[in-house]
Amino acid sequence: MDRVLAKLPKQSDANVLVGFDTNDDAGVYQLAPDLALVQTVDFFTPIVDDPYTFGQIAAANALSDVYAMGGRPISALSIVGFPNKEEGLEILENIMAGGHAKMQEAGCAVIGGHSIGDEEIKFGYAVTGLIHPQRILTNRAARPGDLLLLTKRLGTGIIGTALKKGKACGAAVDAAVESMCALNRAASEVALRFDVHSATDVTGFGLLGHAREMAMASNVSLVIDSAQIEFLPEALEYSRGDFLPGGLGRNRDFIAGCVEFDNGVPLEVRNLLFDPQTSGGLLFSVAARDAPKLLEALKALATPARAIGEVIEKTHPLILVK
Repeated sequence: MDRVLAKLPKQSDANVLVGFDTNDDAGVYQLAPDLALVQTVDFFTPIVDDPYTFGQIAAANALSDVYAMGGRPISALSIVGFPNKEEGLEILENIMAGGHAKMQEAGCAVIGGHSIGDEEIKFGYAVTGLIHPQRILTNRAARPGDLLLLTKRLGTGIIGTALKKGKACGAAVDAAVESMCALNRAASEVALRFDVHSATDVTGFGLLGHAREMAMASNVSLVIDSAQIEFLPEALEYSRGDFLPGGLGRNRDFIAGCVEFDNGVPLEVRNLLFDPQTSGGLLFSVAARDAPKLLEALKALATPARAIGEVIEKTHPLILVK
């Protein structure tokens, strides 16, 4: 989709502060000198069996794009695809109830939505937030010397694939669900107190896909220390067992030319860096002097935040994983 949007004519509206040309997480439209809207949309098919939990994950995932920009979500419209039949409506009710509960937790009002008949269930939200035009966290402002901080563990895609094949243990699934349901709200709010230059959330393109977007938009290169990255329980084991989602292979194929791995990085770790995440964490590029203080503040919120690398002057490769 991003590649299709990139071919559209450039927009001339001066109030569009962030459009689709930099592959940012959400668009930003200025309303006044001190006020702008943040807008995003996201929906997908069920990734867990429990309808209520699926609704929560879908809501957290949609909200994350606003948090990644440094915004505050205020309203949402639901997007629903559901079979046109009377039976099974309690499933839809539970999905929407889960999403509504997570939106309430975020302080975001659900004010409407749209549904269509679809044999494959789909659910998500279009979310609108508020932001100060001078405090937008885009993916295009990372600076050489910055450190990279990641706020959640990786592995939801691989664990989800193991679950679909009946091979995931309960502890791994519970940890993945807990991570996907967790809002990025607190991490985003804390980050605004420090000298964070750039941010994105890690979702469908995986850690390396979203890191690539940050590096390209900022005209820098990134060095990622794989030993500092934390993975969800059993994710490494399932990666070794080749429980790899289709999106992982597509991510790897798309960005392979931008990434180089040191010989010592094992295959199961490489897989997880390409693994498509659902409702993943935030990736911050933060001034080195502020990184320890931000990391301490994030850990005080009980987030599994880690410093995972650094930003350097643009070179080849675009991303080095050691």
